[in-house]
Amino acid sequence: MAEPLPHLRYRARPGGLRRPALLLAFGGWNDAAEAATNAVRFLRSAWDGAPYATLDGEEFYHFGLSRPLVRFVPGTSEREIVWPDTEFSHCRAAGLARDVLIGVGTEPHLRWRTYCATVLEMAKELEVGLIVTLGALLAEVPHTRPIRLTGFATDPELGTILGVKPTRYEGPTGIVGVLSSAARAAGFATASLWANVPHYVAAVENPKATLALLHRVNRLFDGPLDLGELEEAAKQFDDQLAQVLAQNRKVASYVRKLEAKDAEAESPQPESPGELPPSQDLVAEIERFLRQQRPGPDPE
Repeated sequence: MAEPLPHLRYRARPGGLRRPALLLAFGGWNDAAEAATNAVRFLRSAWDGAPYATLDGEEFYHFGLSRPLVRFVPGTSEREIVWPDTEFSHCRAAGLARDVLIGVGTEPHLRWRTYCATVLEMAKELEVGLIVTLGALLAEVPHTRPIRLTGFATDPELGTILGVKPTRYEGPTGIVGVLSSAARAAGFATASLWANVPHYVAAVENPKATLALLHRVNRLFDGPLDLGELEEAAKQFDDQLAQVLAQNRKVASYVRKLEAKDAEAESPQPESPGELPPSQDLVAEIERFLRQQRPGPDPE
């Protein structure tokens, strides 16, 4: 019997897994507009995910940066502390051809190598054959265009299914990049899929980006999904931003410049439209408008 992993607490170790795949997303730097974590949480709910393990955050988080939460225990007047751990769930919904293990948490602050090694040891114990990570990044892209997805896959066939090509990115990376690299080095079939989120609406949840990730990652799993509510949320998101453009010429002008840049990026012409103007004031204005559209009493 395998020795217990020091930082992993099993509730009930899943058995009889059918070609299990591990799907992961992390809040924080890797999760612009919460698109990636919302996508995996949506799948966890849609596929009746049952929690089976927790990766204890004591060794991996600076609690002054990711503070624990206090909440009331449902149905009681007692309060409990919720720590920033990584939760793993087992999905075996009717219609899924393989079992899917879903992990979601916040990007850790400390001991990334140990964190990744623990996740990969768990994957080996459960005979996981495929590890997929989801992310979302801020990009100078307009919200008026379909969400652009980028990423990589260790296997060409896997890349074809996901519709991603090898990336030439060099620069800072997060836990998604580190974990993906470690999984690849350990011999796992690995893929990573990223949504490009318009940077000027990054402070609010972006259902369009979440929807794009769900459509694409489900090419691998072909599981049952009812996306009606999310599609309606995406439509409302677009409608609200259309109102912003109709009421503010500066915002509309900025988006048109992004559209021009996006069109040239897809064309063979090498010319660039030049640097885009600063957008901090536009971001603040859009955020203020979107907050005003939310249901509920006006705090002012």
